[in-house]
Amino acid sequence: MDKRLTPARPDLAASHLDGQVEAERFVDGMAHQVILPVCGLRRVPDQKGSLETQLLFGETFTVYETKDGWCWGQAGFDNYVGYVEAAALNAATVRNTHRVTALSTWRYSEPDLKSPPLGPLPMNAKLQAGTDAGDKYVREAQGGWVFSGHIAPMAESTADMVGLARTFLGVPYLWGGRSSAGLDCSGLTQNVLERRGIPVPRDTDQQEAWCRENGAAEIFRRKKERDDWTGLALHPGDLVFWKGHVAMMVDSEDMIHANATAMQVSIDEAREFSGRVSTESGAVQAIYRI
Repeated sequence: MDKRLTPARPDLAASHLDGQVEAERFVDGMAHQVILPVCGLRRVPDQKGSLETQLLFGETFTVYETKDGWCWGQAGFDNYVGYVEAAALNAATVRNTHRVTALSTWRYSEPDLKSPPLGPLPMNAKLQAGTDAGDKYVREAQGGWVFSGHIAPMAESTADMVGLARTFLGVPYLWGGRSSAGLDCSGLTQNVLERRGIPVPRDTDQQEAWCRENGAAEIFRRKKERDDWTGLALHPGDLVFWKGHVAMMVDSEDMIHANATAMQVSIDEAREFSGRVSTESGAVQAIYRI
């Protein structure tokens, strides 16, 4: 089992894992919902702990333990396991009907742009849309108002993956981030593919495995050290995987990615970048077309 996705510790595990893992006790989880714009999921219950990923407003989190201001559990969107601050969660949950489609939008206390803002919501934040206030604002179930032009029904998807990825140009690089305030390479592809209507796992290796196992067209796979991808005809939207890194082609030559070289989302020439980072990330491992 992948420890990142398995709610099990030596002392505690989810009840559905009874008989599959060893633990001192097994418990049922309780669904909670994120009430902050973004909250961190950490490896340990400490603000200084490694940021594994982030949860966005409206997403669910199954809690198996609450202790000293921290909840241990599993994210509903991509099944990641870790610790989230209890103050970021609400035990009352609602069914989400819409998601944020703008890079970021404000959540207001009233249907008025001059009203005190409750905070920004990043792309792919989820909400239950309720009362309309004219044609401009929608009240969401947790009490805020959002601009109706910045949200869309959950079932609505966008085919232009490259256009979506370009929306993130200049967003700062943040290890473990998956919001428009900061994200990493796999956080970018996860966001884009979610808007495409394709939920994928969180980390690069998980995403590469998902492509391999879910029918994505395999354009290239390194089987021998001398295998070469540089002469292949690549298409916009192709996903290029290195060990620990992923990028999306914007055309036959350039790719877009969140990277620690530019410390932001940037566009680079794919072959030049690959040659430059080969000593750190190794050679390209696989290329998939979704």
